[in-house]
Amino acid sequence: MPARLPYLNARLQGYTTTIFAEMSALALATGSVNLGQGFPDSEGPEELREAAVAAIRAGHNQYPPGIGIPELRQAISAHQLECYGLAYDPDEEVLVTAGATEALAASLLALLEVGDEVVVFEPYYDAYAAVTALAGASRKVVTLRPGPEGWTFDPAELEAAVTARTRLLLLNSPHNPTGKVFSAAELELIARCCREHDLLAVTDEVYEHLVYEGAHVPLASLEGMRERTVTISSAGKTFSVTGWKIGWACAPPELLAAVRAAKQFLTYVNGAPFQHAVAHALSLGSRLTAPLALDLAERRDLLCDGLAALGFLVHRPAGTYFATTDLRSIGEHDGYAFCRSLPERCGVVAVPSAAFYDHAAEGRHLVRWTFCKRRETLEEGLTRLKGLGTGQ
Repeated sequence: MPARLPYLNARLQGYTTTIFAEMSALALATGSVNLGQGFPDSEGPEELREAAVAAIRAGHNQYPPGIGIPELRQAISAHQLECYGLAYDPDEEVLVTAGATEALAASLLALLEVGDEVVVFEPYYDAYAAVTALAGASRKVVTLRPGPEGWTFDPAELEAAVTARTRLLLLNSPHNPTGKVFSAAELELIARCCREHDLLAVTDEVYEHLVYEGAHVPLASLEGMRERTVTISSAGKTFSVTGWKIGWACAPPELLAAVRAAKQFLTYVNGAPFQHAVAHALSLGSRLTAPLALDLAERRDLLCDGLAALGFLVHRPAGTYFATTDLRSIGEHDGYAFCRSLPERCGVVAVPSAAFYDHAAEGRHLVRWTFCKRRETLEEGLTRLKGLGTGQ
């Protein structure tokens, strides 16, 4: 359990550290290959980086407008229309944020009252729990479980999760940590739930262009959902520049005005030259995104095939940066114990999936690995993992 901090408010007790901080510290201390935290160990596209340099040299180094520079808001609007047929007014329905995490925080802080409930699918990215707590709300989870058809959920569990206190549904697709891309049928079930119970929706779509099987469909594109949905994405995952922290939210004017009111007292603004660079990158359409996705698909297969050859049962992802393995296939059962011992055993770091569950028993035997690393990093990690003696 995280340490209790005497001056921290009760809502955030239990969120004083993250599993990523713990495992990355272990990687640093032991010189391990870090296949845990999802950040690339290579640079983003040169054209994107040069656009940022050009913006700095052009003098774009002071506060940008609070809602984001016009060029980026226009590029986001054009992107949503071109990719998904979703029309958003760049002045009234698009907000630039300090990464997707700030957009998520601003949305939940703005839209939730103390005592409200949020429906979320588990396993979930750990920031969801912390931000829900910050807002004074509580979460009701619907569990994703792996099976022959990939990760699925029980529609009855979704319906049962909604109560009179439910205000909002939080959806992440493509999904971290499972790599699931929600199907059109599943999205319609979720949309119907929102419509019938008059729920708002907040969608985290940061992996929208990192889909290797199937297709990403925004929840807002379904009937009756645009007017109740805040759609969030960012440049960090799309263009492999996670340190730039340029994200955005798209929503109808009334919803976005609420999000904007909360966001202005968080960072206010950020990343002026990076905003210009991301606007340029988005204007290029798939010229940058398609090669990055293709390369990541190849690295996914390198890692997944390598883990399978070592005896792991691998749940191969349809999208994102991450693959999940079932430890029971190699005779182990506790993801926390496995991941904490792995650096000393063979010099590799991974993340226990149980950290992303309310019902920890559901994920106790699962481990998340990232493949957004250079091929030589992945190959070195797989070589070291042979020291486990898991091969057949």
